[in-house]
Amino acid sequence: MSVSNPTLITFVIYIAAMVLIGFMAYRSTNNLSDYILGGRSLGSVVTALSAGASDMSGWLLMGLPGAIYMSGLSESWIAIGLVVGAYLNWLFVAGRLRVQTEHNGDALTLPDYFASRFEDKSGLLRIISAVVILVFFTIYCASGVVAGARLFESTFGMSYETALWAGAAATIAYTFVGGFLAVSWTDTVQATLMIFALILTPIIVLLATGGVDTTFLAIEAKDPANFDMLKGTSFIGIISLMGWGLGYFGQPHILARFMAADSVKSIANARRISMTWMILCLVGTVAVGFFGIAYFSAHPEVAGPVNENPERVFIELAKLLFNPWIAGVLLSAILAAVMSTLSCQLLVCSSALTEDFYKSFLRKNASQTELVWVGRAMVLLVAVVAIMLASNPDNRVLGLVSYAWAGFGAAFGPVVLISVLWKGMTRNGALSGILVGAITVIVWKHFSLLGLYEIIPGFIFASIAILVVSAMGQGPSKKMVECFEAAENDFKLHH
Repeated sequence: MSVSNPTLITFVIYIAAMVLIGFMAYRSTNNLSDYILGGRSLGSVVTALSAGASDMSGWLLMGLPGAIYMSGLSESWIAIGLVVGAYLNWLFVAGRLRVQTEHNGDALTLPDYFASRFEDKSGLLRIISAVVILVFFTIYCASGVVAGARLFESTFGMSYETALWAGAAATIAYTFVGGFLAVSWTDTVQATLMIFALILTPIIVLLATGGVDTTFLAIEAKDPANFDMLKGTSFIGIISLMGWGLGYFGQPHILARFMAADSVKSIANARRISMTWMILCLVGTVAVGFFGIAYFSAHPEVAGPVNENPERVFIELAKLLFNPWIAGVLLSAILAAVMSTLSCQLLVCSSALTEDFYKSFLRKNASQTELVWVGRAMVLLVAVVAIMLASNPDNRVLGLVSYAWAGFGAAFGPVVLISVLWKGMTRNGALSGILVGAITVIVWKHFSLLGLYEIIPGFIFASIAILVVSAMGQGPSKKMVECFEAAENDFKLHH
């Protein structure tokens, strides 16, 4: 497709605005706490929307609508699992993690929190958790780079190699310059853009296909099973899709948003905003794919690109049904989804390298300015590795998103969840939980046992390991118990 000026101009304005926000955040970034956690200053709206946007990557506007377009409503189980998982994460983890990280040495990263919470003097817990973050997140970052490249490739007819750098450059720029505040402020803009696109598009598609009744009749005429939630599914299949929700407890880029909230009081309000945003976005996404079935069966002459690649259903509907300027804004929403997740992941990798390796083991007395610049250098390093991983256009990197999500969900989820709920958890319990969770995911994925999504056995075995090992060994020290109880009382007092 030749470059359409309105779409190109809209993209350029959008990217320029994101980079500008990065420079505004640069002025508020004075030390490592500012760069990694925004100085714990996020209000409830920014906490809510940035948690949502950092979670919902390109699959929200490409992968999920494509799956619904191909198979009907039976693909929507994953959305139900995600909503339940996200809600429970806000309810049980968000406020407690905010307080626990503050009471445990004002921890800036998950490895930092684990090391303080369990009085780990050996550094083993910090190193292993930082390594897990780097391994799984580099894979995750690469999938974001691929999604961005695919968007630029299909919208502007670029070669894949050029699109790879074009898609990643803007995200790297504002993350490099502005750190966490830039990422959170841009996430808020991006979340607004995503919900606008996902509410407007299904409504216009409905109008274009002649209203609700006509649309539903057309979908039924194509295949009555499109309405069947159980079509082609099995019990294990549904459990696997719902199991995605377990991943929330262990995603470092989402947990960082909770740690950065300005106070526990903001969390309850943030939960309501975030869950409303998430449900509206997911309903809109399902509707785009579902109503797309009716639109393209009524207009087979333009259905070619979608039949070739169902993940283009949102892109094609935006191009066909909207004025080029509005289409440019809607397509920017895909870029927003990709950029918001990629930027958070780059920052979490950078903070693991800076706080958990460089500061802890190499330069204990490094100045704040030095640490911020090391953080920036690490953003570039991780980005370059992710781009190299994504450089093969036939790469199955997008398939690895589920692998990375499971890896974090099983390795960190039980440790985070149990550490904020149970004062009897010990260092060896935490260590065994991380190792058992990560190893189970890798082994289960390799042998694809029972056809069950690897996060489920990983989460269960890691939880058992934490409880058994904590109960068997020497219990937590008096100081650990007192610190836990002080944080829990603080949570109850302000919640």
